[in-house]
Amino acid sequence: MADTMQGLKRTHYCGTVTPEMIGREVVVCGWAQKTRDMGTLVFIDLRDRTGIVQLAFDDKTDPTVLTKAQRVRAEYVLMARGVLRQRESVNHEIPTGEVEVYVTELRVLAESNTPPFAISDDSKGVKEELRLKYRYLDLRRPEMQNAIAMRHRIVKVARDYYDTNGFLEIETPVLIKSTPEGARDYLVPSRVQQGKFYALPQSPQLYKQILMCSGFDRYMQIARCFRDEDLRADRQPEFTQIDVEMSFIDEEDIMAMNEGFMKRVFKEVLGKELETPFRRIKYQDAMDNYGIDKPDTRFDLRLHDLSEILKNTGFAVFSGAIAGGGSVRGINAKGAAEKLSRKEIDKLADFVKTYRAKGLAYTRWTHEGRSSSFEKFLTEEEIAGIHKALDAEEGDLLLIVADAKNEVVYDALGQLRNHLAQKLGLIEPGTFDLLWVTEFPLFEYSEEEGRYMAKHHPFTCPMLEDLDMIESDPGHCRARAYDMVMNGCEVGGGSIRINTMELQERMLVALGFTPESAEERFGFLLEAFRYGAPPHGGMAFGLDRLVMLLLGKESIKEVIAFPKNKRAVSLLDGSPEKVDESKLEELQIISLAGDLDIGDVDTSEEDL
Repeated sequence: MADTMQGLKRTHYCGTVTPEMIGREVVVCGWAQKTRDMGTLVFIDLRDRTGIVQLAFDDKTDPTVLTKAQRVRAEYVLMARGVLRQRESVNHEIPTGEVEVYVTELRVLAESNTPPFAISDDSKGVKEELRLKYRYLDLRRPEMQNAIAMRHRIVKVARDYYDTNGFLEIETPVLIKSTPEGARDYLVPSRVQQGKFYALPQSPQLYKQILMCSGFDRYMQIARCFRDEDLRADRQPEFTQIDVEMSFIDEEDIMAMNEGFMKRVFKEVLGKELETPFRRIKYQDAMDNYGIDKPDTRFDLRLHDLSEILKNTGFAVFSGAIAGGGSVRGINAKGAAEKLSRKEIDKLADFVKTYRAKGLAYTRWTHEGRSSSFEKFLTEEEIAGIHKALDAEEGDLLLIVADAKNEVVYDALGQLRNHLAQKLGLIEPGTFDLLWVTEFPLFEYSEEEGRYMAKHHPFTCPMLEDLDMIESDPGHCRARAYDMVMNGCEVGGGSIRINTMELQERMLVALGFTPESAEERFGFLLEAFRYGAPPHGGMAFGLDRLVMLLLGKESIKEVIAFPKNKRAVSLLDGSPEKVDESKLEELQIISLAGDLDIGDVDTSEEDL
């Protein structure tokens, strides 16, 4: 039978003991990280969420206590009382390495099976499938504990900062009306309103706008959001936003307010000073220079438009792309010619093909001369023009993409640019670069739908000078929208909202809504607008993504306590799972699964 805590209370966390406390009696609790049994000399590394402290036992220790210590194995839950003393051999790898607890009383509060993997910061050799299945063990690792603690600190900063600036934290509903916001809704059947469904919120967007109509001019919320979409490294079916909205403001007010929040986060969480205001880049400039609307500007590698130089070339690959309405653009990987072999360049060509590019033209200029996949098809004048435009010289690697669709050229080179930065080591570790991308398109054309759709959402306000373009030229109509970008990732985004019925009706008509369909989808918000909506706008930070970026992780699963895998399955508890037919009958839902147990989900490594 396990020991109990009765009559004994923890006095200190393991990581908080210091040399100044030598000679004092302490009581510590935690998990056995490692044991070293040398007969009458036993050492146990005891771990809790603050760190590790060494427990020491020797031939002068009470024999019953020593015997108990000798039986301890990894991950046993222990409580130890003893006197803090100086260690004979200092461990410089841990903060408590100068001291140890000489134990007088040891209690084994719970034993443990042998863990399926070691509880350490080195998880590279552990399959993600195993880590997610035994998440309670994975979360014991100091690396994971640090990530969860950082989430807590950022949330605390958010609440304190926005409270100081006059914001009220207001909860919005979790069971809401299904409205189109770009992704699929998770639907929840109603038992009392049979045949009807709630949706889980993709964001609190409509409700926070209604709060502005209600006179709450500064709102914030740590909001849980749900989207039934394909999962990537920075996406999960449920995630958390730091959500804010303000009235009687413009873009500058919102940007300044949220720059202040990031400045506070960096100061209080990382101990770093962040310079404000952040640089501003217009959407089109970001696309032209970096090929992506969330540029990583910690390195150069800019795109250059070569279309004017090549518009009359006899090389059909280039001239055909330009004639088809697209472009020819290139980047110069300075000094990369000697670093990348022909075989590696071929791999880069395969890389851009995953982004719909038909190929990758190159010139490799080494000390032995130039080798090129395309220059033999061009005139000397055209070659010289390309070299001048790309500032080419010996040692450089020129990479060019051509396509009749500019979006393909942008996407391929933008992704290639980021890929090369990692491959060539162009990013200094531990650096942060923040900027705003502004003046996004208001609409984007959907080939699948055959119509224009809202790039952000239907309530985003157009640029005032573009109001006449809503009907006449929607493809060139710009939005009063802005994204905060950190290290090439969107960390937050928002817009100024429409606040007049006249403009809102024009926007909905441009998106193909009839008065009836608009009322059906958004009637409750439109009705609120009829009673006077103040000028307002806001943004939302992706909390999970923010923590991921600050810690330099590659996936938000590394900063979420209980994430899902790529199939949206929780390997810890097995959800989603089949429910009893009686529950479906109660909800008047016909089971389409038949005899298929939808809980039997393939969780092989390939899906992770």
